[in-house]
Amino acid sequence: MCFSPEASFAGGVIISAIGVATVRKIHNPSQLVFASIPLFFGIQQITEGVLWLAIPEADYINIRKLSTYLFLIMAEVLWPIMIPLSVLYMEKIYKRKIILLILLVLGASLSTYYAFCLWTFHVNPQIMGYHIQYNTDFPKSVSLFAFSVYLISTITPFFISSIKRTHLLGVLMFLSCFITAIFFRQFLTSVWCFFAALISGVIYWILSDSKRKFNLDKLIALKNELKSIHL
Repeated sequence: MCFSPEASFAGGVIISAIGVATVRKIHNPSQLVFASIPLFFGIQQITEGVLWLAIPEADYINIRKLSTYLFLIMAEVLWPIMIPLSVLYMEKIYKRKIILLILLVLGASLSTYYAFCLWTFHVNPQIMGYHIQYNTDFPKSVSLFAFSVYLISTITPFFISSIKRTHLLGVLMFLSCFITAIFFRQFLTSVWCFFAALISGVIYWILSDSKRKFNLDKLIALKNELKSIHL
């Protein structure tokens, strides 16, 4: 997260708390991955808080490496899989499930590429002003294509989903990426993850609404059942 280690830790704790509350809103096992997204982001922000503290200290080189790779694995390897998978699990319309499955395969392929890059090439995190810049020597020739695939696999699923209000989540994710690309291009990975972490709080709202509808449907079904027995 940008700004400072204190902001990273505070944001991480708050978002993690929202994540725990979101998981408690689950009323169907298929929602588990989707509900875990805020918690995922909370841990990621705490990890970057550790990195903030480790970068200036030469004695903390192992902690710096661990937190760097943990943050990037979550951002670049897990995220392109987690988003389409979470939406796919919840989707009930067959045609949409097929599209989401294609996006999952696309995201998994990208995750494999990024995992290879993290294993093969160098990563050097650097504090510049109030941001962390992740300098890498990943192949430049495919960087734009890889980022395009990243956007498709992490944002498009929200628009494909038939779940109520996931489209709003997709719009917010796209706008946050657009703003970050314009104003914080050098720090895209760090700043966009910060925005996405905040936006992930919308998931709590989505699942809360879903749980209310679920409870209401159960109540109506129970009422109809009692009515039929009475008759």
